[in-house]
Amino acid sequence: MPSLTEAVAVSAPGLLVGVTDWCTHPADLGAAVRIGGTKNPDVPAVVALRPDLVLANEEENRAPDLDALRAAGLRVLVTEIRDLPGALRELEGLFTDGLGLARPGWLADAGAAWARAQPVGAWSAFVPVWRRPWMVLGRDTFAGDLLARLGVRNAYADHAERYPRVPAEELRAAGCDLVVLPDEPYRFGAGDGPEAFPGLPAALVSGRHLTWYGPSLAEAPVVLGEALRAARRF
Repeated sequence: MPSLTEAVAVSAPGLLVGVTDWCTHPADLGAAVRIGGTKNPDVPAVVALRPDLVLANEEENRAPDLDALRAAGLRVLVTEIRDLPGALRELEGLFTDGLGLARPGWLADAGAAWARAQPVGAWSAFVPVWRRPWMVLGRDTFAGDLLARLGVRNAYADHAERYPRVPAEELRAAGCDLVVLPDEPYRFGAGDGPEAFPGLPAALVSGRHLTWYGPSLAEAPVVLGEALRAARRF
């Protein structure tokens, strides 16, 4: 899980023995072995590393893989994060209870940064996370909670699904003030995404700051706020 990898690597260098293929921060992860993706990990490779603890997330990791790791005798800690308070609470538990370490300084900085954060507007938006087919943030998501704290109301926050598939024509007719396009998990950019919604301001935002729960949380209010304000100026 890239978020958890960065959180541990920044706080306790040298503890990581294995990381996913998608773990990119920090740039130097030392001798950590790549063990596949979150949805398709190389379970035998993880077992062979004999880690003291496997960190996982209930949304990103599949239950059968986690069950296989437990059956092999490994301790597995599964985070469940749906909003900012939950992220701060789960991360503190990971370090203090899971790893037996002190609460990292960046976690306090993240809490303080979001406590100071003010709405940058009062706008409605939809937030695609995939294309072909179009999928958007629905109910009960960490990213949706961060945006709400910055004054952006997710038009699909009351949807029955957390990541519903919504046709582009329905999104265009939703009557929103802007579309928020993160660069992950789908890599939306200036030439891939905004053209589908002509006339609608598009906020191109950092997926790491919108969806990761780790050290990036401390700077996320400023980074996301600037991207949202820039979109509304045009």
